[in-house]
Amino acid sequence: MKFTLAGLYLRLLIFILPATTQINCFAQSTPLPNGFAHNDYCHKHPLYDAIDNGFTNVEADIFLKGDRLIVAHVFPYFKHNRTLESLYLKPLSQLVAKNNGSVYAGYSSPVILMIDIKTNADETYRALQPLLEKYRPMLSAYENGKIIYRAVTIVLSGHKPYKSIEDEQDRLAFIDEDLRRVARDSAITHVFTMASCKYSKMMKWDGRGLISNREKDKLCAFVMMAHKMGTKVRLWAAPENKVVWDELLHCGVDLINTDRLVMLKKYLTTSTVTLAKIN
Repeated sequence: MKFTLAGLYLRLLIFILPATTQINCFAQSTPLPNGFAHNDYCHKHPLYDAIDNGFTNVEADIFLKGDRLIVAHVFPYFKHNRTLESLYLKPLSQLVAKNNGSVYAGYSSPVILMIDIKTNADETYRALQPLLEKYRPMLSAYENGKIIYRAVTIVLSGHKPYKSIEDEQDRLAFIDEDLRRVARDSAITHVFTMASCKYSKMMKWDGRGLISNREKDKLCAFVMMAHKMGTKVRLWAAPENKVVWDELLHCGVDLINTDRLVMLKKYLTTSTVTLAKIN
């Protein structure tokens, strides 16, 4: 078998790299505006798998441990190296630099990084602020009474620092509103860019049989209110099947939440259903 010098070098490099080392080799995929990668960090390659499949919305749960923001599903007693910066902010900034100011080349809309706060809201947000400031050039911001959209929009979920966010006149984060509260909070449009709730809190239909008019009208009404606020809508923990996804899009739900990246990518790239415009 004949080997080139370059081939031998590559094999040697792969052999000596630590098992935890990631080679940054994002492929350019078609962006999926409706795709939301739920608990993205649970995939084999956090962020990388989502980007390779075209997702424009990814979620990471974080815990404040000491002065570090650790990405994990449960409190990270032993994990220290899976930080928000190393898994998400730094690679996103590399993509933005590579693609002339966008996460995806030629894609002008922001990619949403949802940060689900699992520890104390205000303490965690205080630790998050200087880290976000480090990446300010790529982050959407609220500045001088206006929302300025850039390559990446940070949306906070979980334990949400409502008061801190509302009081700030210069910030790099927004809040994921409870979809069921959009009517009450409709006047605070500069705080929210997304409105979510658990599917079972809004719907009981699981895709078998026909959806009732009552449930459909209820969902459409909440979607309409959220859109008037300028927020995107997401239902999490929804049944993961084509029938339910079809109905969500028909009702104007902007973001389809999934743990199954390839399955949803195939659906969104082949489906004839288009997102409803509800005014």
